[in-house]
Amino acid sequence: MLKIPPPIWGIASLVAFYFLSGLPALQGLPDWTNKIAATILMVLGFGPAAAALAQFRRAGTQVRPDSETNNKLVVSGLYRFTRNPMYLGMILFSLGVALWFGRPLMFVSPLLVFVLTNWLFIPFEEAKMGRQFGAEFEAYKKKVRRWI
Repeated sequence: MLKIPPPIWGIASLVAFYFLSGLPALQGLPDWTNKIAATILMVLGFGPAAAALAQFRRAGTQVRPDSETNNKLVVSGLYRFTRNPMYLGMILFSLGVALWFGRPLMFVSPLLVFVLTNWLFIPFEEAKMGRQFGAEFEAYKKKVRRWI
């Protein structure tokens, strides 16, 4: 499961729930479309996630969560406020997409992305960072929250 990057999980779940929402048995569900809120959430999700990705690239460290090691512990920029701005952005973006289409079943996708990142990817990454950066990472964990 770790070999499939979190954005792929997010996109795949959005697509799957979009098409599942079209099943005849689910046609009576309400429409929760809100294009304004959706746009805001997608911008709030994409912007910080892209900035955090660019920060990793500038630092010359690995982006993939399944990498064996990381070249650097990034603790500046958005990482001063949350240890996981890319994941947070992904969740906000997927919530925005769900609001854009307004299909209730699609709202399972942000929840699924949260569950996968919070209980699968992040524990794996934090264990790796703890082994690699030791006391520096532990101090960072005490100072900055996992989410917000």
